[in-house]
Amino acid sequence: MYGRRVPSSTTPDPTQLKALTHPLRLRLLALLRSDGPATATSLATRLGINTGATSYHLRQLAEHGFIAEDEQRGNGRDRWWRAAAAWTSVQESPEADEAERDTHDAFWQAALTQQVRVLQDAIAARSALSPQWRQLTTSSDVAVWATPEQAQEVSRRVHELFEHLATLPLVGDERPPGTRPLGVQVHSYVVPDHDHPAPEDVEPDGEQDLR
Repeated sequence: MYGRRVPSSTTPDPTQLKALTHPLRLRLLALLRSDGPATATSLATRLGINTGATSYHLRQLAEHGFIAEDEQRGNGRDRWWRAAAAWTSVQESPEADEAERDTHDAFWQAALTQQVRVLQDAIAARSALSPQWRQLTTSSDVAVWATPEQAQEVSRRVHELFEHLATLPLVGDERPPGTRPLGVQVHSYVVPDHDHPAPEDVEPDGEQDLR
């Protein structure tokens, strides 16, 4: 094991999730997860913002349980912060009210903006990689007809993949020899289908196996 590991994932409640709808907080959380513990000063320098704003948003992340103070590194003058989990797992409840649905939508928009920024930075730096590593940058997408049950099965399998990834040394832990940080993004969503409105009250003709 390399360094001190954190729990693989955290599932926020609606109040906690609302704290993550701020783009800067997502960026701070992403840096703590990818680069390991840091101070408000070092994070502010990294992002080109003032330390006061950084400290405020770090306190908000800590208040809602996404990060915690790293007491082993603190020296009484600088507070060090660490991520409380390797990633955030978000799923909207079927019983969510309008306010909760709006919070989820705001989170998805902010999260996607952050993920696109990370991916664009990776593509911009790709030319400096060796051929062995360049070929590992991949992108795939597909749209299929699926029942809610089949879509849930996709989500379950993706979750299993991430649980497997979390058994590897996490970026932010001590770096094992011969490794580079590997990022994996997965999105699943209902494609807007203006030509074929979904018959919400119609049962499918039969069960279909996702294999």
